[in-house]
Parts: sequence; structure tokens; C-alpha cells
Amino acid sequence: MKSRGWLKRKRAAAANRNSHSGGLARPNKALEISESMNENITELHNIFTFTPDLVIRDFESKLIEGRLALVYLTGLVDKNSINNNVLRPLLAPLERGQTSIMDLLSVGKVTTLYDFNEVEEAILQGSSLLFIEGRKEALSVETHGWPQRAIEDPQLEASLKGAHQGFVETGIQNIALIRRYIPNRELKIKEYLIGERGASKVSVLFLADVCKPEVLQELENRIKKINVDTILNTGELEEFIEDNPYSPFPQFITTERPDSAASHILQGRIVVVVDRSPSVLVGPVSFASFFQNVDDYSTRWLVSTFIRLLRFLAFLIATFLPAIYIAVISFNYEVIPLDLIISVGESRERVPFPPLLEAVMMELTLEMLREAGVRLPAPIGQTVGIVGGIVIGQAVVQAGIVSNIMVIVVAFTAISSFIIPNYDMASAIRLIRFLMMGLAAMFGIVGIVIGFMTLIGHLISLESLGVPYGSPLAPVRFKDWKDFFIRLPLFKMTERPVSARAVQSQRLEDDRQKEEGK
Repeated sequence: MKSRGWLKRKRAAAANRNSHSGGLARPNKALEISESMNENITELHNIFTFTPDLVIRDFESKLIEGRLALVYLTGLVDKNSINNNVLRPLLAPLERGQTSIMDLLSVGKVTTLYDFNEVEEAILQGSSLLFIEGRKEALSVETHGWPQRAIEDPQLEASLKGAHQGFVETGIQNIALIRRYIPNRELKIKEYLIGERGASKVSVLFLADVCKPEVLQELENRIKKINVDTILNTGELEEFIEDNPYSPFPQFITTERPDSAASHILQGRIVVVVDRSPSVLVGPVSFASFFQNVDDYSTRWLVSTFIRLLRFLAFLIATFLPAIYIAVISFNYEVIPLDLIISVGESRERVPFPPLLEAVMMELTLEMLREAGVRLPAPIGQTVGIVGGIVIGQAVVQAGIVSNIMVIVVAFTAISSFIIPNYDMASAIRLIRFLMMGLAAMFGIVGIVIGFMTLIGHLISLESLGVPYGSPLAPVRFKDWKDFFIRLPLFKMTERPVSARAVQSQRLEDDRQKEEGK
């Protein structure tokens, strides 16, 4: 009975935390700010123990009788803003017409706080706190100035004709980059704080007159249920809010490009910006969304269609080519033409390993070279990738460990996986490839067919924020086929994708479309 009571109390406490984790206010009761400056400073020292970067500037002003104290963390504030916009006006001689501190502080945002929970959170977020003798309140002055890098080209999503601006680790700047593309009052932002130890600000961006309220509500409910110490990046947030965490396929698009994020918002989707992360989440999405690129809409539609078809072909090659090699060599060698089978036999004459072991060794070697090239510094990584691939490939063939045909298969597979524009989808394909190789080694071509049908069934069963992942194939949405395997001219695509679940399905209609409709 005691254990049941403990379990009920634990569940009730967890429910209470979850109900408050999505808001900006803290639920637990905190000590109120005192009128005594000494008591306030003592409480600050109790909160921020072993904090050498905490600065408490005690001074007097001609405007107010008594002491004032300015408190901040030196690494999270802009010292020029503090000196010019806070200290200098308060220490300067009083001018005519200035009757309050609000008239003196020349900063963008000043908030009044009443307890030390709010004080602690504001200081840790980079604000400066101004305590005044005799008042049970403190002024939070926005003086953010933490270390941050300049806006640079996206690292994972290179573009030929698109913009050369990528997201940075500051959420405010990332939102500003998106606003540059959508300067519209219907662009709404909802903010949440996630994390008990290090609160991370999560911003949800959407078009109020386009985004479907039910999809937005589902996303908000999932964010509010998160109860962790902190969220460090978008990858962690994605695992908490995705529909099926056990699937190898990503159910949200992670992008570093503001123009790509803005394009998804205009289609009716939702963008989630996590402070301190250089990428954002986009949802709901479909399987076809991972094969689209921002350059598809800045080049001619015929070229874009050809490249998109090439990506789907690369998906099939990267997933099934090693498995087909294993199946044909091990089981179904009768499908190989006679002239080719003689060449294959001569190539495998000195190879002592079965096709499965041969393929696994080469694929694992390729994955190791790929990972080494990513983790090492850029000049060394390129050298390891090129020299390692050439040297190892030539050496293993001469040593008779693998065949020439296997090296060609691995090379085609690697090139095909590089064509996939989304890194998360390419990583999923790398895992599925090994499963297909195992099925091919056990059942031959039949195993590949079984794996393919299982893969199709899994894709159809997946959802992204409750939206079918296989759309527009399952369920069939012929209207969305204008931007699926092919990409028709932009003036032909007058409706938003059905998979985005937009309230306003109709886009602005072009005059050329009206003329052709007559």
C-alpha cells in the first residue's frame, strides 16, 4: 500500500511539473525581494555561490535617496550597453523633466520583477538587475551580449542560387532572419521554456491564417509534456516530440537555411526555433519533403525535375544495390548475362569470402572513412577520404580480399547516398542498407522484395504530427503530384501541399494560370 501511495504522489508531482513546463513562469514559490539592500545582496550571494563572474555594482544616484545595486553576469551582458545606457544616465546630474528611473534608462526593454526566482532566471538569461533601496521590486534591464558568431553559409545545405545566410546559435537572430523573408503580421510566435536546470527557450513560428489549429495544438501539447534538465539542440527536441521514435526515418526536417524555413511556413507548416541551436525543426512533413531542395525553385523546372528524379533513383540505388549484388551472386546468378557472369567469376576467383561478408567489410570501411572525414579537421578530413578510399580500394583488390565488382558497387552506393539532400534521410538509408543486405543473403531476390514491401508498409504507417508520412502517394493526393516526382512551373502550383494541412489551400493565382484556364 505504501508503494502505491508513493507512486501516486510521484505521478501527481510529475503531472504538476509537466503542466507548467511549457510556460514562461515558474510554478514554485520563491522568496520575495526585500526593501533592505543588504538582505537582497545576501540572498544573491546565497543563490550564486562559487560564481566569480557575478558582478554586484553598489552605487548612489542623485535621482533617488539611498543605494542602488546593478547585478549581472559579466560574460552574458554587453558592457558598453551597461555603461552607456544604465550607469552613465543614473550617475549623471539630474536634468529637468527627468523624474523617474524609466526616463533615464535608454534600453529597449525594462521589466519589473518581484521575487528571486524571476531574478535568478533573468540574470542567467543575460539581463542586468537593478535593485533600489526601499523597494520590494527589481528592474530587469535587457543588456544581452553573450558570445556569438557571425552569420555564415550553411554547412550542411549548400546552395548554388539560394541565399548564403545560415542560422546561428541565437534564437532571436534566427527569428529575425525568418522575419526578413516573411514581413507579415500573420507570422505569429509562441514561446516556451523547457528544462528544470537550464531553461531553453523554444519558439514556435507559424502563419495564423494558414496553419491548421489542430496541428499547432498537437505540437504545443507535445512540447509542454517535456520534462528534462535542459534542451541543448533541435535533435534532442525532435526525439521528444516525434510520432515514432523507433523508426529510422526522420519525421521532422532539420534545416540551417532561413529561406527554406520561410518556404515551409508559407506552405502552412510550423517551424520550431530552439535557442542555442544553429538549426530549426519543420513539421509536419512527408517522405517526399526530404528530397526537395531550395535550389529546385530557383532553377528551371525541367532541370529541377531531372535532378529530383535523380534523387529518387539515388535513394533506390543506395538502399538496394549492395543487396542486389549479394542476391545475384549468391542465389540468382542465372539472371546475369553470360558474358558478364564470366567477368564476375574471374573477378571473384581469388576472393575467399562469401558475398555478404565481402559487402559488409567494404560498407563498414566506407562508413569509417566517411565518419573520419567528418570528424577530422577539414584539410585532413579531405585527405583521409580521398587517399584512404583509393589506397584501401586498390590494396584490397590486389590482395584478393574483395572483387573489382564489389568496389564498383560500393562506389556507386556511396555516390548515390551523397546525392540525398537531407542528412538525416541519408543516415537512415545507410542503416536500412545493411538490413537489405542481410535479407538478400538469406533469401536472395525474394528477400529484397520482402524488405521493399516492408519498407513501403512502414512508410505508409508513419505520421508526422498526425499527418500521413506517405502523402501524396498514401493516401493518394494527385494535386500534390505537381511538386512530387516532378516540379511543374511555379505558376501551375496554385495550391499549398495537402500534407501541410494548411487552412488556406489556395495560393495567390498567377495571371498566366488564369489565361491558360480560359
